[in-house]
Amino acid sequence: MIEALGGIGAAFGLAGSAGLNAYIPLLIVAVAARYPLADPVLKLSAPYDILTNPWIIILLSILLIIEMLVDKIPAVDTLNDGIQTFIRPAAGAILFAASANVITDISPVITLAAGLLVAGSVHTTKAVTRPLITAATAGTGNWAVSIVEDVVAFFTSILALLLPIITGIAAAVALFFAVRLYRRRKKKEGIVFH
Repeated sequence: MIEALGGIGAAFGLAGSAGLNAYIPLLIVAVAARYPLADPVLKLSAPYDILTNPWIIILLSILLIIEMLVDKIPAVDTLNDGIQTFIRPAAGAILFAASANVITDISPVITLAAGLLVAGSVHTTKAVTRPLITAATAGTGNWAVSIVEDVVAFFTSILALLLPIITGIAAAVALFFAVRLYRRRKKKEGIVFH
């Protein structure tokens, strides 16, 4: 039971992290599942074990560097968020399914959908608020916000692997407050949710 809760906690933490930056949690999971070679920190089952391929790790590293650079530039970050609308939820789906694989009773379709929703919600919140930050700071705050997002994604991913139950609870609480904040803003604009 504890292992199952840990798997779900890790799944929520990694998927939420992917909503901020798809490549940080993917790379952390790939490296944790690859090293040390004799006894990796994390065990991934097929088909998710493809992440441990050295070429995939190199590709994720390159994509992470590109993502971290373009996400710090005003206007380019908004374009990047548009592109990432497809990548971040997909990464969240993969990470959620790969992490929740300790529970064999859950359908892979459900785990993929859950990861897609978690990462997609975090990404949507980021994509909606980033242009507001750009406008409020005339673009000068983008790099600072981007660095904070990267740090949060990194530590959430690490904690998801080390302390998965706590990370899962924290991710669920953060998602709750993000949705609540989004609804309040829409309500102020005159759009009412039921």
